[in-house]
Amino acid sequence: MFSSIHHIALIVSDYEKSKAFYTEVLGLEIIQEVYREERQSYKLDLALNGVYSIELFSFPDFKPRASRPEALGLRHLAFAVEDIEAAIDRLQLFQVEVEPIHVDEYTGKKFTFFFDPDGLPLELYSI
Repeated sequence: MFSSIHHIALIVSDYEKSKAFYTEVLGLEIIQEVYREERQSYKLDLALNGVYSIELFSFPDFKPRASRPEALGLRHLAFAVEDIEAAIDRLQLFQVEVEPIHVDEYTGKKFTFFFDPDGLPLELYSI
């Protein structure tokens, strides 16, 4: 029935700060940026390696969402990386705090977490 996941949509509290984080720090590419006057909202379409992946939205009346400890709903967004140490080094160049590396007890793969400007948990997972 499904062929793939099309995209992930994120509502952000500070549009410019999140735009810079996802494009400059994480390196996602801007496909399209639109300001929707009737909603007083930006919509930013982002691609990862040329594949449409994430939509960032700004809304003037967003509602905060619990993230930790283990709130119901989307838990985190994970990015596959070939070299987790190099990915961590890049994040740290931008003063992004990264948790210590863990090893998945079932796959033996390395992973770690960091957070976007709104505290959304993001994961690096070795492939």
